[in-house]
Amino acid sequence: MIYLSPSEYELYGLEATTPAAFVAAASTLIDAHCRRATLAVAQYEERLRLAADRNTVRLTYIPLAAVSPAITPIVSARGRYTIPRRGDWPFDDLRLDAALMFGLPGIWTGIDAAAIDFYPDTGELTLPLNIVGLWFSEVDIVYTAGWATIPDPAKFACAQIVRNAQATPALNVRVGRVDCMRMDYFSDSLIDQNVQAMLAPYVAQRVS
Repeated sequence: MIYLSPSEYELYGLEATTPAAFVAAASTLIDAHCRRATLAVAQYEERLRLAADRNTVRLTYIPLAAVSPAITPIVSARGRYTIPRRGDWPFDDLRLDAALMFGLPGIWTGIDAAAIDFYPDTGELTLPLNIVGLWFSEVDIVYTAGWATIPDPAKFACAQIVRNAQATPALNVRVGRVDCMRMDYFSDSLIDQNVQAMLAPYVAQRVS
């Protein structure tokens, strides 16, 4: 996604004649820095292990955002049990027998997306327990996350990257020499500390 339209160039400090290719390149760098496909709302899929004694997981990409007409950002969910290692199973032998008999360890089971409680800002999900009070060992979640309206800091960051590119014509050269003229470039990265600070809230962080 391109984060600045031509009508916004001057509003965010760029010349009206700025080549669109610069803005497109800056937008791509933002996506790569933030480890996301886009800052806009997009669909993701993650397979996550549940920690022992926990029935919650935290998704990587936030904020969670439902796409109309859906009322939940969870598109689909499934879970499965695994046969625990010695000492890892928190339940008694009766429920272990039930899991082995009815849970079919290793087989994926659908989870009702509407039954999953979620907190959009942190990406934390609370999963429903099954009829015998067991929770899954692993889940596969398809969900939507991102910003319906691109935040201003991301747009300012895009403009700053473009300005950095315009001020640093030889992007891969720290020191150059043309005949007797020596050229030193003050930065080896278009994403400088100011840009990193502006983008910090949007960088995807995987929580283990």
